[in-house]
Amino acid sequence: MTDDLGSVARFLFEAGTLKQTKRTGWWMAGVRDPESVAEHSWRTALIASVIARLEGADPAQAAFLAVWHDSQESRTGDVNHLGKKYAPSADPVAVTADQVGGMPDVLASTIRDLVAEYEAKESLEAVCARDADKLECLIQGVEYKAQGYANAQRWIDNSRGRLTTKTANDLADAVLATDSLDWLRAALGERPM
Repeated sequence: MTDDLGSVARFLFEAGTLKQTKRTGWWMAGVRDPESVAEHSWRTALIASVIARLEGADPAQAAFLAVWHDSQESRTGDVNHLGKKYAPSADPVAVTADQVGGMPDVLASTIRDLVAEYEAKESLEAVCARDADKLECLIQGVEYKAQGYANAQRWIDNSRGRLTTKTANDLADAVLATDSLDWLRAALGERPM
């Protein structure tokens, strides 16, 4: 195995740690076993593709940005909003540059460019991916609230207030008007609540 592929292999193991890295903000809402960063990132990528398609942006690029948006947390952990008040925030672009060191240049530059695009918040795809990040948090909050975690309402409200695209705002309205198990009822031919 060439050394640069060894760097890729090491990163793939590193990325796997995100499956066990919990989203720490949910602990403040009382959630005992919150979702992992990897779980959050998967649905964020899915939502990004939906928002992008409906906004006229490239859904593949928006999803690609969303997949990588929290990849640095394998090194920094998930620092919630309150924690960022006390600890300086690590620069995602700098962390990514360190993570991809030694990888084939074509791959390393692609990943660095993706993270830089997401952080710059300038392209429509980045805006869609960032809205997807907030909308995923809102949806997760609705699910946690349905499980009895009343304090999740704060995350629902904060996420709702940070959406920027028309599609994300319209989807948030639809989510808030939908029971979290309506999908199951519809699939079974039952009447949604």
